[in-house]
Amino acid sequence: LSCSLLPPRKKERKKERKKERKKERKKERKKERKKERKKERKKERKKETEGD
Repeated sequence: LSCSLLPPRKKERKKERKKERKKERKKERKKERKKERKKERKKERKKETEGD
């Protein structure tokens, strides 16, 4: 309801900001996953070298 009272431009800006935040979060998650994978790979390599 309060949204309809806002001028259209403000509403659009709000929507845009929401979209941007979503994009940022996605990027962050991707970065985190990459870091985790790197850590896992390092662990695996360590295990392999110890096995020899």
